[in-house]
Amino acid sequence: MKETTLRLTVTDKSTDLSRPQLNMEKLRQTVERIFEDVRQNGDEAVRKYTALYDGVDISQPLVTERELAEARQAVPEELKQAIETAYRNIDTFHRAQFTARMPEVETAPGVYCWQEARPIEKVGLYVPGGSAPLFSTVLMLGIPARIAGSKEVVLFTPPGKDGRIHPAVLYAAERTGISRIYKAGGIQAIAAMTYGTESVPKVYKIFGPGNQYVTAAKQYALQLGTAIDMPAGPSELMVVADETARPDFVAADLLSQAEHGPDSQVICLSDSQEFLRQVAAELERQLKDLPRKDIAVQSLENAKLIYVDNPADTIRIVNEYAPEHLILATGRNDFYIENVLNAGSVFIGNYTPESAGDYASGTNHTLPTNGYAKAYGGVSTESFVKRISFQRITPEGLQNIGKAIEILATAEGLQAHQNAVSIRLKAISNE
Repeated sequence: MKETTLRLTVTDKSTDLSRPQLNMEKLRQTVERIFEDVRQNGDEAVRKYTALYDGVDISQPLVTERELAEARQAVPEELKQAIETAYRNIDTFHRAQFTARMPEVETAPGVYCWQEARPIEKVGLYVPGGSAPLFSTVLMLGIPARIAGSKEVVLFTPPGKDGRIHPAVLYAAERTGISRIYKAGGIQAIAAMTYGTESVPKVYKIFGPGNQYVTAAKQYALQLGTAIDMPAGPSELMVVADETARPDFVAADLLSQAEHGPDSQVICLSDSQEFLRQVAAELERQLKDLPRKDIAVQSLENAKLIYVDNPADTIRIVNEYAPEHLILATGRNDFYIENVLNAGSVFIGNYTPESAGDYASGTNHTLPTNGYAKAYGGVSTESFVKRISFQRITPEGLQNIGKAIEILATAEGLQAHQNAVSIRLKAISNE
């Protein structure tokens, strides 16, 4: 614990806020090598890397009906009810986001324009596994996919050492209508969805969080023409707190993200050095009782407790770091809400833990990390659709905008564009 204590020294606002990173060149080479192997050898390559990285040989990667039935029986009733509560809230929030068709707009007399949502037909969902069964992520991805109307949904998640997937993950998947579930994770799972294999259909878009390997694989898939939701992972949390906050609450929130993985990062900003020292003490106290203590300790190597003496500098740091999760526990929350520009999801007040968003408040927990919140938002129902534009122009409408189109086309030197309008205007005038 001594090393952890040293790492949690209170520092000032000039502290380096760089994220923990693997060797990017080696990571890129690993991703490209595994992708190429999966492209050439399909299911055989997926099985090979699952055996190598997860330590289990999977002869049948697709979850069977029998396994789904066994999962239904294995999940305790109390957990089923909790999943149902989360399902209901997530479904309510994500349905409210979705508009199938925008109102028709008459941009000029006789010119009618609108958009309609169409589902992305084939989507792949990635659910991290290994050290924790993240059935909550199944709900976060499966529910909006179902609302959007995606026709073909496949789900990949790493198997346990026994070659099986946690029953709650299977139960949550079945609850959202997903039946094609594959026992594979990591780079090989993303590659399988990108290229397609003997048993896996090629998808149009890949969703889901993951570690740096999975995130790098998703970004490589994007280069190969498969869309992704966003770069999502490893997890990170920034807390802005002052003396109106409770150190034990803040420490609990920081640990809730630190236990995700060794490459997670947690940060607390405060205008009180004494408060930060109390948070550090609480972290050590609460850490002792965590089953995932070893993981959290490694994550806390990347933690920062930073003293910032004024709100203007604090919000500047927040917007520059662009955290995946941002907790505001101050007496000036309205100021921060008004001025935050870059964050994946914001949690306001002492009684809004980040865990609520991870599970059951209704918002989505698949969020941009590594500063990508400057340009990306989290997963929503809209992430599973594309908006198609429609327009209908009457003869009167074409007369109203036709001259402008002809002038613009001529100015760009595109004579055929002009002719497509002129021939119609001439026909209208001869009627």
